[in-house]
Amino acid sequence: MLISARITGVKYTPFLCKALKNFKIKELSKAIENNASFILNIDGKQIALSWWVSAKRTRSYPFARVYDTLSFQGKRVTIIPVMKDEGKDGDRDFLQWDTISLMSLLGVYVIVGYYRAATKNTGYKNKITNQRFDYDYIKQEIKKLLSYQSDALHWNLSQTDQVGNISKRALSAYKRISKKVGVKMHSENSAKTRIGQLLKGKKQFMNLSRSLAKKAQKRESVTIQPKERLNGIKAMITIKNYLGGHYYFTCDEAELHNKELHLIEGKHTKMAEFPSLEDIKDGLLKMVLYTNLEDVKIEGQTFNPVPTLKLTTQKKVNIKSLEKAKPELIRLLKEEARKNNFEVTINDTVVDKGICFGLKKNLKTDR
Repeated sequence: MLISARITGVKYTPFLCKALKNFKIKELSKAIENNASFILNIDGKQIALSWWVSAKRTRSYPFARVYDTLSFQGKRVTIIPVMKDEGKDGDRDFLQWDTISLMSLLGVYVIVGYYRAATKNTGYKNKITNQRFDYDYIKQEIKKLLSYQSDALHWNLSQTDQVGNISKRALSAYKRISKKVGVKMHSENSAKTRIGQLLKGKKQFMNLSRSLAKKAQKRESVTIQPKERLNGIKAMITIKNYLGGHYYFTCDEAELHNKELHLIEGKHTKMAEFPSLEDIKDGLLKMVLYTNLEDVKIEGQTFNPVPTLKLTTQKKVNIKSLEKAKPELIRLLKEEARKNNFEVTINDTVVDKGICFGLKKNLKTDR
């Protein structure tokens, strides 16, 4: 199923954001090493800061980290490494344009950083761990951001102009790390090729990353992950924003019911009685997108989107027992669904809905 849609603005109220600890700018390294998201105080000003372990969206729940900052009323910032090389025996990921674009869509300012230190992973011959950012560079960018008056979109576009140079710094740092800890990294030549393409400018960066994102989207659309328990069909959804930017996602499950198109994000657990809070928040970030879709079409026909967060368990779970075991989680999840107009199902039982979906068009005009 190929779906197209538009987003002209994002309106969403989160209820499951965790309480964020406060740190001073001089405590930045301590804050990052012990917290996925937090409040940073700089010269009487505050920002909500999250950080990504890797540039890849499927590692270490980065969406959950960003979600936890969404209730903050000031600037929300996330640090993303331009690349992460774990060594020849591990993975290597590169930042993609679509990730920056998604953050822009959510009103989150991106600081593109790089790792400059690490230790050897003793479990592997050629793998590193405990990677640490260049904190001086991060602090420098944060101070620039404090006086920046424009929106997240324009800041993030300016960050893409720096990607090439930051990539060079990252590559030099990994070369030093390799020599210091005695670990072979991935091919420097292939990394230089990728970086060389990025250095050609923002347009080339966007085109390269969009091409890779589309390929990944097609791969995901025919693959069922072990953590998913799905009944419907996967769908590829292309979202266009008001600037003409394109975002490529794979919807876990899509179902057509007359003129309603159910867009389902699935989270499954095999061992636990309920998906983890991180999994749920990861799914909720997709609800932020799906609840703001307009002009949703399949082969030219317009449909009314029905966003759904589908939570499934391997074990049979009694809903009433679950509400007693996790009363606050279930209550807040219901509130978030009602406020933002999406469904939540647990093992195919509808737990709650937002207000009547027939009112969606009227709600959109209130932005």
